Order: sequence, then C-alpha cells, then structure tokens
Amino acid sequence: MALLETTDMTVTFGGLRAVDSVDFRVEKGQLVGLIGPNGAGKTTFIDGITGFVPTTGNILFDGHEISHEPAHRRARRGLGRTWQSLELFEDLSIEENLQVAAEQQSVGGFLADLVIPQRRRAYANVQFALDVLGINDLAKRMPTEISQGQRKLVSAARALAARPQLVCMDEPAAGLDTKESEDLGLRLGRIIDAGTTIFLVDHDMGLVLSVCDYIYVIEFGAKIAEGTPQQIKSDPRVIEAYLGSAAGSHEAAGPHESAEPEK
Repeated sequence: MALLETTDMTVTFGGLRAVDSVDFRVEKGQLVGLIGPNGAGKTTFIDGITGFVPTTGNILFDGHEISHEPAHRRARRGLGRTWQSLELFEDLSIEENLQVAAEQQSVGGFLADLVIPQRRRAYANVQFALDVLGINDLAKRMPTEISQGQRKLVSAARALAARPQLVCMDEPAAGLDTKESEDLGLRLGRIIDAGTTIFLVDHDMGLVLSVCDYIYVIEFGAKIAEGTPQQIKSDPRVIEAYLGSAAGSHEAAGPHESAEPEK
C-alpha cells in the first residue's frame, strides 16, 4: 500500500484546471519528486494534497481517504509540508520556532498555557529535528542572524519537529547557491534515513535528479511523464516541455544549475 496516493485529483479555479486528473503515489521511505515549468501547477498540487485548496478525485494517505478532511486533520495524520515563503517567527529563536511546530495542540494544552504559561515543554521532537538537519548550532540564534540557506534548513526542521510520516517540500532549494544546494541534498537523505518520507517539488534539476527515487512531471496541470531519474532525463516529452533547448547544455552548466528560467 502506498503511503500517499491520488486518483484523478483535480483542482479547479473558475474555468481553469490548475491540476488536471493526476494519478500519483509515494511509497513509504521514498524520496519522490515533482517537476514542471513555471505555472504547471506544482505548488497547487501540494496545496490540494495537504488540504489548502478544494479538490475532486481521491486522496489516500496511510490507507485513509482524506479528500474531504481539513488541513489540520491531515497534519495530525502525519502529512506535513514546508512553504516557499518561509514564514519564520522573526521574534522567536530557531529553537522556539521548532517548538511551536512540535506542540500537540489540544484544549487541555491551551488551558494549561493559560494557568502555567512558563510550564516545561516536551523537547524531544525539537532535538530530533535539530539533529537530523545538523543545525544544533543554530538553536539559540534568531532568524535574522542566519543565511537564506540556513533559513531553508530551519523551515525543513520545523516541519520535521511535528514528526510527520511524509513531508511535502515546496522549492527548498530556491535561492540557494550550488554548495548550499548540494548540502541540502545530503540533508534530505538524512531525513529519509530518519524514517520520514519526502515529496519534493523544486526547480533545481541537479538536486531532483540526484536525490529522488522516482519523479513525476506535469505541464498545464496534467501529468505528462513519470519514472526514474534516468528515464525522466531522457524522456523526449520532458525535454520538449520542461528542459527545452537547455537540456543539451545541462551537464555542461553543472549538476545543480536549474535548466528552467527564474521566476
């Protein structure tokens, strides 16, 4: 059984089909990628899976039909995500940002916060996220004191602090230089090794091709290809729709240079 599976998943805005009847699956323990041109519907696909936009079709997560569940219930089932706009709490330390995500919200916890606002917090999940991403040295620092690459790692750590079964990562390499992107690839491997499955959307073709077990490609909201990185790299439909004329120069440009124009 797949950990995550969609059947005919569609997202419609007015008369526009931003995601068009996409079948998709992620096996537990895999790192699965999704690529496509700007405006192809990649982020909208994540929004649909995680419950932030209405969908039709079916979405199964860990054996449960979640198509009509709100986002917070999907999160409680273990379906996490990161965001392109990092949205860190600038007035909280990195450690405190992770603690917010690690908290299991409940009525009892809310009342306890009112009565004992300085009560001791469970820290194990925060430490887990810091350890997996290798950012213990950032724990006491403020978001304004760290680089963009480090902020990306904190965003990923914040998602991990909730201990999801699967985390959807939306453009984690955006704005990173080659060295930072290579480092991110290594840390994504650590997340898989720690038991969390990853669904990755990114424009960095070198990153996607080097770390993913399986890749899907969409164009104008519709799936046009799927396969292993080697199959995707040589698929003529992908070359025409996504890589274009840059495909031939991709390797010469370097393994972590995107073949797609910047947004």
